[in-house]
Amino acid sequence: MARTVWFLTGNSGKLEEATNHLEPLGYEVKQLIVEKGTIIEPQADTLEEVAQSKISQALAHLPGGEDSNDLLMVEDAGLFVDALNGFPGVISAYALKTIGCNGMLKLLEHLKSEDTVQSAQLRSAEFQAVAALWNNGEILYGNGRCPGWIALASSEGEGFGFDPIFTPYDLDALGEPLQPGNYGVQSTHGKTFGAIPMHEKQVYSHRTRALNDLLRQLPSA
Repeated sequence: MARTVWFLTGNSGKLEEATNHLEPLGYEVKQLIVEKGTIIEPQADTLEEVAQSKISQALAHLPGGEDSNDLLMVEDAGLFVDALNGFPGVISAYALKTIGCNGMLKLLEHLKSEDTVQSAQLRSAEFQAVAALWNNGEILYGNGRCPGWIALASSEGEGFGFDPIFTPYDLDALGEPLQPGNYGVQSTHGKTFGAIPMHEKQVYSHRTRALNDLLRQLPSA
């Protein structure tokens, strides 16, 4: 009988992505839904601390509680902009809600060049993600990152969050990010995450990489 992984998320895209990764290993993925405002976003310095806090808060809502044989998963991510000393980082959700993509573009509008490579260097940033899985009192962490740069303008599409202003660096044949100015096997050709299909974004996705890192530590059910 397959063990159940309860995923604390309100994002159907994240749920689908986790299901695609975990079902082949023999796990059944279900969405853990709690009342809005139940999980309080902590003031923390790292994504791991945020994920650990969310796990601790969500355990009370896990069917069977801490005695359950089920697993509990949370995922947290943030956008880290080099020129802003890593802002918004762990408070990316708050920054998105308050200043949004346009506000981020305004913060960086003085950093641009007619040379695309130079602009990419001046406006370098990366998405980071942590996937945390509670299993019988133990918490496993998977980490993923996607380096790139903040585009000069927003572009709408299938993406969410800061996707409309983030352009990932090209990837080599092994799926590893290259430095700006280098053309890779995988490329969005300068398009942001917001301007490409979701399935293409997952090739670069920090969330996918965090899940893969987590699954390397997880045995089959």
